[in-house]
Amino acid sequence: MLLRKTICFWKNGLAAISFVLILSISGCSDALLKEDIVSETATNIQDIPEASQEDAEEIINICIELYEMAAEENKSDDLETIRGIVTCLGENGYPAVDSRNQVNMTEAEQVLEFCDKVDAQEEAEITILEVSYLGGFVKYDLHTKDGNVDVVRSYYKYENGDMQREVAGSYQAEYWNYTEEGYLMFSGVWFSEELYVLTLSGAEEHTALRVQPLDETYRELSRKYLHPIGFEQNNMFIVDWCEEDFGDLNFYDMYDILYSKVTDQHVPYAADDILTVNGAYRIPKEEFENVIMKYFNIDSETLQSKTVYCSEDSAYEYKPRGFEEVEYPEYPYSEVVGFTENRDGTITLTANVVFPYADDSKVYAHEVVVRPLEDGGVQYVSNRVIPSEDNYRETWHTPRLMLEEWEKYYEATGG
Repeated sequence: MLLRKTICFWKNGLAAISFVLILSISGCSDALLKEDIVSETATNIQDIPEASQEDAEEIINICIELYEMAAEENKSDDLETIRGIVTCLGENGYPAVDSRNQVNMTEAEQVLEFCDKVDAQEEAEITILEVSYLGGFVKYDLHTKDGNVDVVRSYYKYENGDMQREVAGSYQAEYWNYTEEGYLMFSGVWFSEELYVLTLSGAEEHTALRVQPLDETYRELSRKYLHPIGFEQNNMFIVDWCEEDFGDLNFYDMYDILYSKVTDQHVPYAADDILTVNGAYRIPKEEFENVIMKYFNIDSETLQSKTVYCSEDSAYEYKPRGFEEVEYPEYPYSEVVGFTENRDGTITLTANVVFPYADDSKVYAHEVVVRPLEDGGVQYVSNRVIPSEDNYRETWHTPRLMLEEWEKYYEATGG
């Protein structure tokens, strides 16, 4: 499934590049070419029903003052601002949720009733609003008949005192499911004229909306301890490790993530042309350890055994991730669904891993133990993936090259 999506991504990208090149070299014929392409594709792009726009003005009038206030105070991406918009829409009868699933959905019973209609293959329709942290919202107009679900997706953006529809498209859901974890997940390839002109194709969309409410304490724990690490370019939450045995936890990846949190700066050791098979950065011992030891209870000897340490100049050898270590830019996120406060002051968090791109609201579950510190900081104590036959393979992750792999790669490429 993911392989097919990756191929789609690259094919769409290459198509877009080819289209731009064609326009660049075609001179005065570029306008005609563009018109012909859009015309030929018009039959493949579903018309946006006028009915889907009828209540847009009403929705905008409901929340426009909140967007104006947020813009004036520069708080368009503030959680409390988003919560206020979601609440306001709900008070006016609309099912609404935020794009990060950090606010309980309003009018959730309407969504559950619609899902029942889909299962019963009855005809029904509903509008669901997804409030964005980028100053706008997505309006999903859903219509079901005979078990199929048609989706009209419209994105509205607030700018300069006005809310305008930026793009709209439609598709029939190829995947539709209300999951045991309380998520409505649907996906398909949607089309719009604007999108097709740029990419010569439709765009895959995977939507994951939490319908069932979640305890706010759980969300706070997720935001405080799990989301700052996440799943991008690290294996912290996908391998088993603990303070007694750090296992396969990659501390170079952790250094990349934690450096900015400790210093408020980006990691200065970037990949460039001077890094060859014989070249690498050497980070002073104190600098490297100050970052790692702020978040892990680990001694120098153990950390050195998990990395490449140069004792002659008291430095850690460091090779930044290169092109061969890139990942597909779609990641899951952890959602705390339970916790236990332990006698030793640590907290055990039980979390589900939600992966919208794979249409999966529980890729797997894991337990993370954290140690809150008196200064407001935290140390990560352990991670354990809860075994299950239903666990999904972490296909989004590309491991960092080990020293031997790095040398082998550069020998093969002549670096």
